[in-house]
Amino acid sequence: MITPSRKHAAPPSRATPAVDPVAAERERIALGWLHTAHFLTSAPQLEHLPPLDLPEIAFVGRSNAGKSTAINTLTQQTRLAFASKTPGRTQHINLFGVGKQKADDAVLADLPGYGYAAVPKEAKLRWQRVMGNYLMTRENLRGVVLMCDPRHGMTELDEILLDVIRPRVEQGLKFLVLLTKADKLTRSEGAKVLSITRLQAGGGEVKLFSALKKQGVAEAAELLWRWAHPPGEEKPEAAPPAAPQDT
Repeated sequence: MITPSRKHAAPPSRATPAVDPVAAERERIALGWLHTAHFLTSAPQLEHLPPLDLPEIAFVGRSNAGKSTAINTLTQQTRLAFASKTPGRTQHINLFGVGKQKADDAVLADLPGYGYAAVPKEAKLRWQRVMGNYLMTRENLRGVVLMCDPRHGMTELDEILLDVIRPRVEQGLKFLVLLTKADKLTRSEGAKVLSITRLQAGGGEVKLFSALKKQGVAEAAELLWRWAHPPGEEKPEAAPPAAPQDT
């Protein structure tokens, strides 16, 4: 008697996470908006920046934290933000306009990296003053994105920067910490540093971010879009669809 062969039971398939079509559309619009970024001007001092009435989002961080790479990844461009071959040597504030149909509706500000050991002390102090004045007095500043290498965590200089902007954050300034180079962390390491940084951020948002694996890119883009287009200000034809309301 021939016994029928038993078929091996197929392993249970992992359920694919459901894609929220509303969130996906908001992220698509936000990425398309950021892709329009283009160079406006460069200034060595705060007083050389043009007065603008557009919402401005500043990108800050220590040298080697991946700031230029993150900006280029968010805007889907290769050399919009220029990374100097000598970290800490780029000492200008660079402004980029953002807006569809060649009509800018926001500005991205790339501030010089700070904390690089090889930069002369005088230059460090000068740029600390410039950045502090910018973050405290720039009238159209809507939000700040701090780049932080999660392998090193938030440093003393990062915490000083947080203290500088804290009064404005309490008045409504938006704030985000992007933990760059997240692809270099294991899942457990990422969860741990995310939890720690949220405590240190004191109310700001924190996201893991990887330019290499595009982790957190769409979510960060959508957040920046919302910063620049708060409810009541966005143009109807450009606004992402609103999330459905519970009934």
